[in-house]
Amino acid sequence: MPSDNHRAFIGIGSNQGDPVFQVRSAIKAIAQAADISLEQTSSLYLSPPMGPSDQPNYVNAVAMISTSHDSFQLLTCLQGIERDHGRIRSIKRWGPRTLDLDILLFGTESIDTETLRIPHEGLTERPFVVVPLSEIAPDLTLPNGECVSDLAARMQSQTLTRLRED
Repeated sequence: MPSDNHRAFIGIGSNQGDPVFQVRSAIKAIAQAADISLEQTSSLYLSPPMGPSDQPNYVNAVAMISTSHDSFQLLTCLQGIERDHGRIRSIKRWGPRTLDLDILLFGTESIDTETLRIPHEGLTERPFVVVPLSEIAPDLTLPNGECVSDLAARMQSQTLTRLRED
């Protein structure tokens, strides 16, 4: 990885339309985006929704990328992919969505603005993020000093179902 590139981890989720298709399509779109190299992706996982339970389960995955974008350029790129997949942003927090792309980690950056928070808020508390992240980067140390595989081992992964690849 050239020194001007940044390693980032992207959380991917969908529970509308055909969620498996949406997640796979998003991974392809990320891989085809300018100035982004898709390094690795996790398996797909089925998980219950956060927040309102009167919505379908989510399909989630995590992608590891390398990019020459800065974190805000990457955010803009990912929001464009969300829009291309029919995402309509609403004020309803944790509502159903065709596609949700979150920057979980961006190099060693810590950012806390109105539009972007890195590490992603709640990262260490969400099995649907931690388990797939530990699958592709088990030795990753989070900014809080915790190893992602140790964190995943303590999570209640019974709330997740790993989907079989076709």
